[in-house]
Amino acid sequence: MAGFDLTRRLVAETLGTAMLVATVVGSGIMATSLTQDVGLALLGNTLATGAILVVLITVLGPISGAHFNPAVSLVFAMSRVLPKRDFGGYVLAQIAGGVVGTLAAHLMFDLPLIELSSRVRTGGAQWFSEGVATFGLVATILAGIKFEQKAVPWLVGLYITAAYWFTASTSFANPAVALARSLTNTFSGIRPVDLPGFWVAEIAGAVAALILFTWLLQPRASSTVSSEAKL
Repeated sequence: MAGFDLTRRLVAETLGTAMLVATVVGSGIMATSLTQDVGLALLGNTLATGAILVVLITVLGPISGAHFNPAVSLVFAMSRVLPKRDFGGYVLAQIAGGVVGTLAAHLMFDLPLIELSSRVRTGGAQWFSEGVATFGLVATILAGIKFEQKAVPWLVGLYITAAYWFTASTSFANPAVALARSLTNTFSGIRPVDLPGFWVAEIAGAVAALILFTWLLQPRASSTVSSEAKL
């Protein structure tokens, strides 16, 4: 993010989140128009989402950090990587971008601009799934930055591709994307009334990952010194 002012970073976050949501919603619409098989539709949705994440993080990451996700921005604000004064702007940019992404997908497929979703996604299993999905996403980002920063776009894209299939919720793992998906009554939608449960679970999963991986990724200097002394 060095060298880029806040305005450029916020535009990058808006654009990235818009492209991400347009891909999630648009690929869901395309998949269901091509097949009645729910499994094949989900596979199409999954591959498109994982692929666009690799692209967006690669091209926009150097500008804004490529969060595209309030939970990720919260983690970086809490760990002081993102200045706390910029956190609110990032979240607003991500929410705005998500809404624009849904509108763009609807325009491309000649649907009403906004259709509140009627797709039910609620209950303990769904909430736990979202907590697990977001925990894994944040863990992947933090460990990836620590050990293999250049691979982060691929790590995130592959993680989300996998999480679509091993979580009951299909891994939203993103409060802004969840909100945007409540505005589409298509394959990828979620009822607006179901959002609070997802948001709480996503934030809890993100904070849990931050706490655990802050400890896990810190080597104990004293142990290293003691081992060297014995030699």
